[in-house]
Amino acid sequence: MTVHSLNDLSSPDLLDAGHSKPARLAVIGCPVGHSASPRMHQPALDEAGIDARYIALEVEPGQVAEAFARMRDLGFIGCNVTVPHKFDALAACSEVDDAARDLGAVNTVRFDPDATRGSNTDGYGFEHAVKETLGIELSGKSVLIVGAGGGAGGAIAAHCVRAGVARLILVNRTLAKIEALAGRLSNGQTEIITLAADTMGHPDQVKLAHSADLLVNTASLGLKPDDPSPLPDACFTSEHCVFDTIYEPPRTSFIRAAEAAGARTANGKTMLLHQGVRAFETWFPGSKPTAAMRRGLEGG
Repeated sequence: MTVHSLNDLSSPDLLDAGHSKPARLAVIGCPVGHSASPRMHQPALDEAGIDARYIALEVEPGQVAEAFARMRDLGFIGCNVTVPHKFDALAACSEVDDAARDLGAVNTVRFDPDATRGSNTDGYGFEHAVKETLGIELSGKSVLIVGAGGGAGGAIAAHCVRAGVARLILVNRTLAKIEALAGRLSNGQTEIITLAADTMGHPDQVKLAHSADLLVNTASLGLKPDDPSPLPDACFTSEHCVFDTIYEPPRTSFIRAAEAAGARTANGKTMLLHQGVRAFETWFPGSKPTAAMRRGLEGG
């Protein structure tokens, strides 16, 4: 897969040289070479007869607003946003829907003539993925999210509260980030507990982890093959359902530690599918891309 840079957005001749279809959609991130979004979205565009190419675009931190401006100038329809740009994307949009504002991050952008509109499909994708892969309904459950201070973590945490989880345990390297998040999410119905990641080996914290029904990794730790698990092995039991939002590599250290404990596990590929379907429907209302997008993922 070709990974484009901001310089490639200098002109359509440079961006589209050697291609029969113009680039009109993208996923932006840093890094972005691992993304499966192009191989998922392109089959849906092709099946729908849409004359457009979906590309991977590596954008350095601090360059999101410039990337948006260049994409608008080139006639892009929209883009997906991944790590680490979801907070910057929120700030760079001229309009943001209620869900993205509540979640505090944007992962889907639509370039309309009158506005750059942001939304967030992470929570939707997460809920549908854990139901499909693990058979979990969020309502009434106890959910632990590690890496909750990031864009995806905050979005999933907010969606869990909306979905009616009984207890939400937020774990993050920087405690201040999740304490602020917990304050925003507090609704008097869901019990919210915040924990520093470096305390998770303590017996009391291990006991809290054991009390959860679902353990979720939303941190970027695991993208590299030699990354350690963001939770100590002692936190996992055979009673857990464990979900890692990372899908490449498909078996992270988080997943392997959970498997060793006998837990049921799933990676983020199905979440990618469902959030992507929702994004595609945002760009092309009334479309039905699920089957084509699923084939693209499975064939990749």
